Amino acid sequence: MTAATWNLDATHSGIHFTVRHLVISKVRGSFPGFTADVKLDPANLAASSAKVTIDVATINTGVGDRDNHLKSPDFFDAAKFPTMTFVSGKVEVKNAEHFTLHGALTMHGVTKDVALEGTFGGVAKDPWGNEKAGFELKGSVNRKDFGLNWNQALETGGVLVSENVELNIELELAKAK
Repeated sequence: MTAATWNLDATHSGIHFTVRHLVISKVRGSFPGFTADVKLDPANLAASSAKVTIDVATINTGVGDRDNHLKSPDFFDAAKFPTMTFVSGKVEVKNAEHFTLHGALTMHGVTKDVALEGTFGGVAKDPWGNEKAGFELKGSVNRKDFGLNWNQALETGGVLVSENVELNIELELAKAK
């Protein structure tokens, strides 16, 4: 089998992130606006590839003022850098369910290599006969590596917003007909 085109099932997919706030708690958010171009061979994950494009302006932390600040030049500068992209490179298969996805993440005009730990949930047919595949990807990036430097020092030590950003991505794909 060769890699075939699979389409994003956006209603069953999500790109989520978590950052520490005040060193003592976590803030979670998501980017609901994204697309994915995927070539997938479920029997040979190493032959698969993907390009994900994220609409930065869709950032959602549940707090409008915070979202507007994140879109501003202090952080993502969504007007100047409206998208983030991830282009896959090597897929390092560990076993039938686990892999490491290496690729290039471009954010805020900076491109860096990243590695995401992946879990392949398998393939199933939905009640309408569509072939679906499920994935979960986890990783982290240092936002300062991408020029997202804004922060405030705390009186008690530490900073307002952590540099490390945890990523958790769930993807459900439908095989193109």
